This record gives sequence, structure tokens and C-alpha cells, in this order.
Amino acid sequence: MYLRNKISNSLLAIKLHRYYSREKTVMAMIVAEDIHKSYDDLKVLKGVSLRIGKGEIVSVVGASGAGKTTLLHILGTLDRFDRGRIMIDGRDVSRLGDKQLSDFRNQHIGFVFQFHHLLPEFTALENVCIPAFIAGKSRRSGEMKAKELLDLLGLADRLEHKPAELSGGEQQRVAVARALVNDPVVVLADEPSGNLDSQASRELHSLFFSLRDRFSQSFVIVTHNEILADMADRKLTIHDGLIP
Repeated sequence: MYLRNKISNSLLAIKLHRYYSREKTVMAMIVAEDIHKSYDDLKVLKGVSLRIGKGEIVSVVGASGAGKTTLLHILGTLDRFDRGRIMIDGRDVSRLGDKQLSDFRNQHIGFVFQFHHLLPEFTALENVCIPAFIAGKSRRSGEMKAKELLDLLGLADRLEHKPAELSGGEQQRVAVARALVNDPVVVLADEPSGNLDSQASRELHSLFFSLRDRFSQSFVIVTHNEILADMADRKLTIHDGLIP
């Protein structure tokens, strides 16, 4: 009886381990394993591994040249890695061809950069609609979603303004709306507050938390600002191409 109970308890422990392991895998939005990247003889990433959960906000800090932006571009499928594996929302992106990768990026990943990269000849509304139109959405549905986001971000009265007519903080919020227009599961931000004053920086980072709570998206934010980095759910430090 003792042996039978011990075996039964062991089997239960195994089942529970598999169950929670499976749950952990399901909840992981980004899984990177042993990522290596070199440019000619310069080794930038030397075996980075990380896991980012659904709805988690993670900041990445480190000295200039440590590999932060390279890692972000690789996670965002903007750059190919030399070795390793990346899963995003359960999809192995390393197996996707260029066209598949482009479509996946457009539909599943949003980007916010230090420079907003808004097209100067288009209005705020038109700038936000661009990714939706690239994804093949109708003008009506694209504009409806863009207006909803701009209203959420406090820009309902700025729809027809062009970038030059907006403040720096407003321009960056338009860029955030553009990143969200296709309902991405992941939002990647590279020094998003780098060109903003301290008040606008705090407001932008607080906005990320509000958006996460509303849409359950995962955020990866590369920043030099340690105070803002500490606002994240988790802070990762990259040093010499590695995350300890």
C-alpha cells in the first residue's frame, strides 16, 4: 500500500509539473533561446535567452553598445539572428520566410521608436491608419480603430493635425496609436521617451501600463533611464551581449 501510494503521489507530481509547465508555456508571449548575432567579426549577442509573459512589461537596460537595440530588432523580426530560436505567441519566427515574416510583423508586433517617424505630409489620423491599410483593412474599419485609439490617448481634437502642428508628447502618442492599430500581441519600444522632457516621459511610461491593463499586451522597453526602467514589472540588464 505504501509503495502504491508513493507511486501514485509521484505520478500526480509529474502530472502537476507537466500541467504547470504547459500553462507557463501558454502564458509566455515571447521566448528567446540562445540568441547569437554578429556583424562581421563583431559579436553583439552571445547567447541571450529570455521569456516574457502575456501582459508583462519588461524593461531592458545596459550601457551603449551592449546589444539592447540589436536584441529589440531581433525580437521584432526586423533583423535576423545567426543562431538560436524565437517564439512569439507560440509561433517559431525563425521558420518564416520574408513575406510571412513581414505579414506576421504587421499583424502581431507594434513598434515605438525614439523618433516618432510620422510622415509629415499626413495627418495624425492618416499616420495611425497606415499599418491597418497595409494589413488590407478597409478605410472605414482602419479609420474607426484609429479614431478610437487617438481618443483613448487624449488626441480626439488633433485628428486632422499634421506632425509639425503637434507637440513632442503628442507626436509620440500618435506613434503609440499607430503601433496599436492592428491589435498587436507585443509592443516593442526603443528609447520611446528619449526626446521627451521628464514630465512627458513619465506620462508616456504610465500610458504603457494603462494600455497593458486595457489590452493585455506585452511590452519590451529599451531605455537608458533607470528610473523609468524601474517602473516595469521586471528589469533585465544586458551586459557584453548577455543577460545574466
